[in-house]
Amino acid sequence: MDSVLLVMAVLGVLAIAGFSLRTLGKGKRLNTARDPADSPAEQPWHAYELTEVFAALEADDNGLSNSEVKRRLDQYGPNSLPEPRQRRPVLRFLVQFHNLLIYVLLVAAMVTMLLGHWLDAGVILGVVIINAVIGFVQEGKAEDALRAIRQMLSPYTIVLRDNQRLKMPAGELVPGDIVLLQSGDKVPADLRLVTVKSLQIQEAALTGESLAVEKQVAPTDADASLGDRYSMAYSGTLVTYGQGRGLVVATGAATELGRISSMLSTVESLTTPLLRQMGQFARWLTGAIIAVAAGSFLFGVYARGYSMPDMFLAAVGLMVAAIPEGLPAIMTITLAIGVQRMARRRAIIRRLPAVETLGSVTVICSDKTGTLTRNEMTVQAVATARSLFAVSGVGYDPHGGFNSDHDDITPDDRPLLAELTRAAVLCNDSALHQRDGEWVLQGDPTEGALLTLGIKAGLDPLFENEAWRRTDSIPFESQHRFMATLHHDHAGHAFAYVKGAPERLLEMCSRQLTHSGATPLVKDYWNERMKFMAQHGQRLLAIARKPIPDSQTDLQFADVEKDLTLLGVVGMIDPPREDAIEAVKLCQSAGIQVKMITGDHAITALAIGAQMGIGDAVSVLTGQDIEHIDDEQLRAEVTRVDIFARSSPEHKLRLVKALQANGHVVAMTGDGVNDAPALKRADVGTAMGHSGTEAAKEAAEMVLADDNFSSIARAVEEGRTVYDNLRKALLFILPTNGGEALVIIAAIALGRTLPITPVQILWVNMVTTVTLALTLAFEPSEPDVMRRPPRDPREPILTGFYIWRIVFVSLVLVTGTFGLFIWQLNQGSSIELARTVAVNTLVMFEIFYVFNSRYINAPIFSWNGLFGNRHILIAVALLVVFQLAFTYLGVMQLLFGTAAISASTWGIIVLVASSVLFLVELEKAVARLISKSRHS
Repeated sequence: MDSVLLVMAVLGVLAIAGFSLRTLGKGKRLNTARDPADSPAEQPWHAYELTEVFAALEADDNGLSNSEVKRRLDQYGPNSLPEPRQRRPVLRFLVQFHNLLIYVLLVAAMVTMLLGHWLDAGVILGVVIINAVIGFVQEGKAEDALRAIRQMLSPYTIVLRDNQRLKMPAGELVPGDIVLLQSGDKVPADLRLVTVKSLQIQEAALTGESLAVEKQVAPTDADASLGDRYSMAYSGTLVTYGQGRGLVVATGAATELGRISSMLSTVESLTTPLLRQMGQFARWLTGAIIAVAAGSFLFGVYARGYSMPDMFLAAVGLMVAAIPEGLPAIMTITLAIGVQRMARRRAIIRRLPAVETLGSVTVICSDKTGTLTRNEMTVQAVATARSLFAVSGVGYDPHGGFNSDHDDITPDDRPLLAELTRAAVLCNDSALHQRDGEWVLQGDPTEGALLTLGIKAGLDPLFENEAWRRTDSIPFESQHRFMATLHHDHAGHAFAYVKGAPERLLEMCSRQLTHSGATPLVKDYWNERMKFMAQHGQRLLAIARKPIPDSQTDLQFADVEKDLTLLGVVGMIDPPREDAIEAVKLCQSAGIQVKMITGDHAITALAIGAQMGIGDAVSVLTGQDIEHIDDEQLRAEVTRVDIFARSSPEHKLRLVKALQANGHVVAMTGDGVNDAPALKRADVGTAMGHSGTEAAKEAAEMVLADDNFSSIARAVEEGRTVYDNLRKALLFILPTNGGEALVIIAAIALGRTLPITPVQILWVNMVTTVTLALTLAFEPSEPDVMRRPPRDPREPILTGFYIWRIVFVSLVLVTGTFGLFIWQLNQGSSIELARTVAVNTLVMFEIFYVFNSRYINAPIFSWNGLFGNRHILIAVALLVVFQLAFTYLGVMQLLFGTAAISASTWGIIVLVASSVLFLVELEKAVARLISKSRHS
């Protein structure tokens, strides 16, 4: 009775600890963010005139006074993101034990200690601690992401105060400050731009827009999306060109970057399908084990007249037999092996259960820029006054050529094309060079595309710039929307080349270059050409020239504002990765929907989608559309639409939630700060290793080391294989545990001595888990793994078929094991000998059954089926050695109560145990016939 009380006390302590840990683990976070009402950031500053902005913030062109700065610093706080309250490491470690399977495992360890087997108990506790350490190390994903976002804030900035320029820490900025920006600066706060001079800002981390955005002072529409607010500069973005001056309108948590941080701290990570199913299974299994053990105890005491101490030991034996103490270890090891396999295929897993979740993914939401596309602008079309040329090749690699009407052509044979490409090279401030076999751009992506175009045309940029020496230039400015350069050849002839927005250059041109020379400009022709090119998602740039007097060495706006000769229009796009196109097809063939969520324009997104095979080339949902529909309508739209454009962080998060509400398991890919909240919310957040921000990587479960979308398809294949192997391990472990439990139940029901003692059961479970069950984690992918649809995430881990298989195999095992035990006793053998035969019969059953478990439905009678997994062969050999030691070594006989058996008895054991191999294969064949008849 003391043992009973001790076990009850242990269970009580575990229950209390579980409740306490659950309560502690769900403790509310301290919200350190200030109330948005305390900040001026909620105003649509991008839509206000400058006079209104200055008035609202009580600021002027000379900057704030020191006393006013101090007052505002007290009011708004420092320009930094709030530190979230973090759980202490000890508590974070203890929470790892809050899992019902772990409780079952701890009970098994406690029972083992009560039986005096400290080594076995140490092994079980070691498994629990290893699981806790892994969870502890992987914990804290959101905190790491927040820390990465904080590091994006600019450490120093130039500010105007009391009409003096000061260099100061960005953390000391307050709303109303005047900040000076120049090329290379990181924007330190959200700014309403006051003056700009050719200011361009790279906002890809916030909007997903691949090109730097030209800024302006004029207000924009109040409902403009983040990427269209040209009068704003946002915290954490990068100035790539020009200069500017801005008025601080939001700092710290009130900035757009801060809002993403706040979203990230409140987004809940979802548990994985495997963890949900295993939690449900563990609850069911625990209840069943306790119920069966209690029922057996009562039946033995009151129906069979056994003493309570004897029945307690029998009930303990039943619990030890039924508890799959090796299952958590097998799960962890199988997932860890999947992690290693994926790492070899360039997919780095940051959180173990995500391996399995990949196998059940039904939707992949992918960012466009840098994920599906190369993030390298490429000229794909050139329009001249007579022809439209297609340009081959992608990125900055100058391998490619030109064709017209599907015929390859050379620019030397087309003077108009040759002149345009020369102008593209000369009116250019960027440079291309090779580094480690790759072409690297120094400068603007648009100019990089033009340089690549010229090299494809056979031009050498260095030679051209020597032959046509530049003597002056007019840099690009957003208010003029063009760039011009003046060149002289060695004979002294002078030409001005101009490139810029097509609508602007059409106003400046009066002629167009044709084979017969300069002729009057035909605007209708060019408008038709440009409309056609724009419909293919191409960004358009016009190029023109004008003869200049030979003696002129400087260039004025008046020289190029009229009477230009239009050379042509180029269309460029950030092209899709070729391997990503194939990966999308593979995912679709595997029943996985691929959806594009981007901050880019709708036309561009549709064009890329058409090339990728995503969507119907017509349906697109923009950020503004999402703003005007509720969650229920959005759930319907995400089913219909595959392309989402001009999306903000909130939109991406809402889209992921809508898909999950429809029952999908969602993988989200991305590389920017704007992707981090959706990455965290998604079932499998996937960040880019090279181009991804640290915030995105820290929020993701998986990081692609090669930034390659095709790595996702390989990761999905590996995830499906991992889940298959986990189910194979379950189909192996549960029938064998069921067989052990049924042996004890049969003995109690028939009033017989226990065929196997609790200590012997622990031995069987330990050696077969370490050897046989573990080998199933190394099973390769089955041939049809990427030809079947994703499994239903709501499907229970044990289907009706799986339960049938478990019951069927358990009955085979109990019949053979209990039958040989009774046969030995009837032969006059000692109880020790009979139990030794029973244990070895059970182990031999498991040896044969592990071959059945290699394929759930397919037959194993082939060379690959029997010998395709060398780990199984090694495990079988080891297990035979273990069982020989268990049977014949004196110390083992003393510890486990075994006795030596004869060779003839071994032959009978092998003959009986091999029956499971043939019976299960027969059951598989019948199941295949039934399945075939249903589908015929």
